[in-house]
Order: sequence, then structure tokens, then C-alpha cells
Amino acid sequence: MNISTRIWIMEILSTVVRLTRSYWYRIQGYRNIDRTAILEKQLNLDRVNPQGIHIGKNSLIASRVTILSHDHVKRDKSNPRMPFMIDTYIGKNCFIGIGVIILSGVKIGDEVVIGAGSVVTKNIPSNVVAAGNPARVIKENIHMTSKATIVS
Repeated sequence: MNISTRIWIMEILSTVVRLTRSYWYRIQGYRNIDRTAILEKQLNLDRVNPQGIHIGKNSLIASRVTILSHDHVKRDKSNPRMPFMIDTYIGKNCFIGIGVIILSGVKIGDEVVIGAGSVVTKNIPSNVVAAGNPARVIKENIHMTSKATIVS
């Protein structure tokens, strides 16, 4: 089997896996994740407020990423027994590295790279690379493809 055939087979299999994961998350209540988003395994997505997680087209979320969309420390003013629910957004064509933690209420713009192991505590603008704990912008004016890779 030549290399182009292997690549073609891998692309077919990866599409099947991506669509299966997308369907599985939708069954669990994550209805605001675009079907073109690539969700790797071992994600820790908020189970208290699954509809509060929004992931845009063609974004890639790597393994062991945690995304929160509620805050137990803050309480809902209309019902103090309930945690504060707030939506968390990841734009289109983003790459979220392995082990990133994204706190509730954060908005990550379009075409953003978040470095592995970062903790995102505040909003991140579009077209940047951010990394660290807490995550800070380390490079600006980047552009990403629909495969979530940086264009030089």
C-alpha cells in the first residue's frame, strides 16, 4: 500500500471518528459545538452546564482539555442554591493545546492558538497565540487555516 492510499484511508477514518464523537457529545447535551470541530479523547467538558460550551467551526481541541461553563463559588441571584451559569466560547479555526484549562465565561476569538498546559482565565482576542498560567498573548497577527494550522 503506497503512502497516498494510507493518507486517504486515515482521512476517511479520522472523519468517521470526528463525526462519531460529535454525535456522542450532542447526545450528552453539548449542542453548541460545531460538527466540524475536532474533539480529541479524554476531554473534561463541564457537565453541570453542557449547553454553555460553544466551539466554532474547524477548531481542534486536544486531549485532556478542561472547559468550564459554571462557577460554584458564585451563585445564581434568582436561585442561590444553583451555581452561576455562564457561557464559554471558543471561536472558529482555533487550536487548543493538550491539557489546557479554560475557565467559565471566557471568550476565545477566531484563529487562536492556546499553548499546551495553559490556564485561560480571561478573554483572548482573535488572531493570536497565547500561553502560560495565566494565559497571555505571546504573538499577534497570526492566521489559521480550516485545519487549525498557522499560515506563515
